[in-house]
Amino acid sequence: MFDAYGTLFDVHSVIALCEQLWPGKGAALSQLWRAKQLEYTWQRSLMRRYEDFARVTEAGLLYACLALRLPLDEERRRSLMSAYLRLSPFPEVREVLATFKASKLKLAILSNGSPAMLRPLVAAAGLGGLIRTIISVDARKIYKPAPAVYRLAVERLRAPKTSIGFVSSNCWDACGAKSFGFRTFWINRTGAPVDELGATPDHVIGSLAELPALIRRPLS
Repeated sequence: MFDAYGTLFDVHSVIALCEQLWPGKGAALSQLWRAKQLEYTWQRSLMRRYEDFARVTEAGLLYACLALRLPLDEERRRSLMSAYLRLSPFPEVREVLATFKASKLKLAILSNGSPAMLRPLVAAAGLGGLIRTIISVDARKIYKPAPAVYRLAVERLRAPKTSIGFVSSNCWDACGAKSFGFRTFWINRTGAPVDELGATPDHVIGSLAELPALIRRPLS
């Protein structure tokens, strides 16, 4: 089971469009947009004021543009929000998913994204034939790392949590899944330290390409 944003799909593939709209500001906008998007999911979960991920993503964009003093008209807003439906998958994703599919493993996505965001994202990347089960937090109206989200996956997959492997590039997500009881794989692409959350991912890898060699290995 895979997280979507930042794990299968590069959220910062929007930098090129951001840079085109505001030269010299693309990377800063993308970084702040993503940071605020995640921050809003945690805050809304604690406040019990759920909004779907499209609204949260747009709110993060509005904040980032205001903070960086970048004028955001309707055309630019629509263009950037549409870009989130066409995020680029990381280069190794297709090959890794194909390897797992050939091994007869059941594959799924568990994401903060709403179904209306995830389905076109997977389709645009041409991954629909490789990973068909898409599980959204929208069914529980709370965001990861709430235990209810990981429990939703157990219910949808009809599998004990001890038989589920969860992959995320977000350390806090991998820690949340580990705390719930999944075997977890954290993709640490930047060499960041582990988040101090009381639950440590079972495996730390630098790329999704390292996953096939680990997936059949028993947990030590």
